[in-house]
Amino acid sequence: MGAKQTLTTLIMALALIAAGTTAVAADLPDQVSLDTMAKLFNGVEFDHAMHADLGEDCSACHHHTTGTGTSNERCMGCHADSPGMKTVQCSGCHVVEPFSAKHINRDASNRYQFHIDMPGLKAAYHWNCVGCHEQMDGPTGCQECHSRTTAGDDFYQKKAVPAVAAAKGEH
Repeated sequence: MGAKQTLTTLIMALALIAAGTTAVAADLPDQVSLDTMAKLFNGVEFDHAMHADLGEDCSACHHHTTGTGTSNERCMGCHADSPGMKTVQCSGCHVVEPFSAKHINRDASNRYQFHIDMPGLKAAYHWNCVGCHEQMDGPTGCQECHSRTTAGDDFYQKKAVPAVAAAKGEH
């Protein structure tokens, strides 16, 4: 192969790589609704575009990216050679209700049960977000990201009179 053919092949390969990267970037959502567990607090309208600009690459937040396997050290022990993932949806691996009877008893007959130490979806979200938020002075208080629902107000007794005020007759 001559120098001209080599150069042409190299340019075409780089163009294909660039086109693939652009196509993947174009498929990324600007906003993501994180509302799977919205009961006591409303879901979060997550500004994905802004967070994507902050990170060096997708693995800064995701254990894997679409089309790749995991990059999480805990998962790689068993899943290093697993096929690429079709989605990066957290709930694909982390369950919404890890303490439900259904989840706890899912494979009680399986002596070699794995993933018993995997955090539930709520813990996975918070472990993934709060550390960066602390480092970058982002919001870390519950209601800074989530507004409380009426059910949350009732659960947390928003209208309850504090014991000290009640004792003083200040209610």
